[in-house]
Amino acid sequence: MNTAALFALFSLAAEGGQAAVFPADLTAEDAPPLRSYHGRVREGQALPETLPSWRTTMSHGLELLTSAEYRAKLDQCIHCGLCLPACPTYEVFGTEMDGPRGRIALMRAAAEGRVPAAQLQGAFATHIGRCLACRACETACPSGVQYGALYEVARAVVEHGRVAGPAERALRWLGLRQLLPHRHRLRALARLLRLYQASGLQRLVRRLAWALPRHLRAMEAILPPIGPAHPPLGQVAPAIGARRGRVALFAGCVQDAFLPHVNAATVRVLQRNGYEVMAPPAQTCCGAAQLHAGDEAFARDLARRNVDAFLSADVDAVVVNAGGCGLSLKEYPHLLRADPVYAPRAAHLAARVSDLAEFLAAAPLVPPRGLVRARALYADSCHLRHGQRVVRQPRELLRAVPGLELVELRQPDRCCGSAGVYNIAQPDTADQILDAKMADVAASGADLIVTANAGCHMQYLYGVRRAGLCARVLHLAEVLDKAYEG
Repeated sequence: MNTAALFALFSLAAEGGQAAVFPADLTAEDAPPLRSYHGRVREGQALPETLPSWRTTMSHGLELLTSAEYRAKLDQCIHCGLCLPACPTYEVFGTEMDGPRGRIALMRAAAEGRVPAAQLQGAFATHIGRCLACRACETACPSGVQYGALYEVARAVVEHGRVAGPAERALRWLGLRQLLPHRHRLRALARLLRLYQASGLQRLVRRLAWALPRHLRAMEAILPPIGPAHPPLGQVAPAIGARRGRVALFAGCVQDAFLPHVNAATVRVLQRNGYEVMAPPAQTCCGAAQLHAGDEAFARDLARRNVDAFLSADVDAVVVNAGGCGLSLKEYPHLLRADPVYAPRAAHLAARVSDLAEFLAAAPLVPPRGLVRARALYADSCHLRHGQRVVRQPRELLRAVPGLELVELRQPDRCCGSAGVYNIAQPDTADQILDAKMADVAASGADLIVTANAGCHMQYLYGVRRAGLCARVLHLAEVLDKAYEG
């Protein structure tokens, strides 16, 4: 298997969607059907009988969709429309059903039985699938609508109802189950891709990118420069100076393999702040990608493994330097709520999880002394800003760096288009969202983009190259690390 094929395993799904079928009492433009590996299910056509697990999982999803708890969450929406200006896909498509209010109307129609189960793979799937799940609408909503929880169920119903073909099933099995949860396999893949970059083959591939399939082209575009691997997990890094405590680092999966320098900088920054740092070797992928792909059972299994790994460590806190992973860990109590053994353990772990900026700002930070001369902007991770509500702390830390001029974007709460694997599954829409974001970056005059999430980091590296900007992209930990080194 060649390097490009190995990297293609990161594609967790092809574009979803089938022939659009829309309930007559809801008005919206039917989106054109999107390509997929599986066949189309049209109105009146019997669903395949060769997939016995489909009906079981779909039935479970529909039970959640029609539950009293779900209906109560839907009823929180007062249809005010204040969420619409905050939604990136509403700005791109300009249609009601591609904004949070319209999607909630679709969810309500499905919950009330106005969208037959066989038709959930029509326009319902199209408009739900276009959502970035950035949760900007939650921040904008005056009624406290839990859009993330609503979307999670709707997306699960769509995923459970899709009839995936052998190729997609193989890719999902390899990517979600055989790569992401296995750190050593991901590192091996990263070593192959590092050779691919060093050999000059990447430059040739990028010149001929127009000839690649669009999903593979999108995956190759966000591949970051890969450096040497971080030392294996399990080694304890001692505190520097007066010891203030002991923490565990959540290393992540993609970040550990493809952005190892971020984890290395994070460890050094924590050491400089008086913390002994360890990373439990038994930890694994946070499970967010598996959950979003509809594999809740495996996501729960990964969550249990992480709960065991981190609760067995004698630490004061679990520090996470990726916004998406941090939110996933903090939401383990919800994911494992039906597990009588792990639900209380998950709550105990979640209470100890802190984002790196959240942790350092509360510590408080040992003042860095080295100059970092740059005009910098902090690019919020959606899961950090809208999910964890960590907004103030990263900016406070950056203002403590001597020589750094911090500027703001006009729309700091707007998604960059990464959104997990959205930029791979729906690259055309993601590129439009990214282009708007990079125009905002260019207008700021910043020469340094500071990130706090692996997906955002890779997306901005691509965005800088795509927009032709002269700007560096660094993680918050790397900026602090430079200041301490200086």
